[in-house]
Amino acid sequence: MKRLLSLLAPVIAWCAVIFAFSSVPDLSSGLSYDYPLRKVAHAAEFAVLWALARRALGDGWGLVFTVLYAASDEYHQTFVPGRLGAWTDVAIDGAGALLALTFVRLRAIL
Repeated sequence: MKRLLSLLAPVIAWCAVIFAFSSVPDLSSGLSYDYPLRKVAHAAEFAVLWALARRALGDGWGLVFTVLYAASDEYHQTFVPGRLGAWTDVAIDGAGALLALTFVRLRAIL
């Protein structure tokens, strides 16, 4: 039980961080490069989620969990005033997780 908790607690905590940021009505920085900055942040936060989920579930199931959580996060945003849920963001989130998985696998080969 202790081992399971040590594997799942970081995943749950990071999901809570993502949920909290998704609950903010407007995260716009007002910078001219705000849009690409937010998309890179999307990819990075879900790369971290994949890394944490990977510890608990393995590479493949960690990726499945991460993409499903990305979809649920975008759905959650449809209920937040000023936010929109976008499937393109799910793709960006999944790409971030896939990029992290690829990096880990390439690193193992090299």
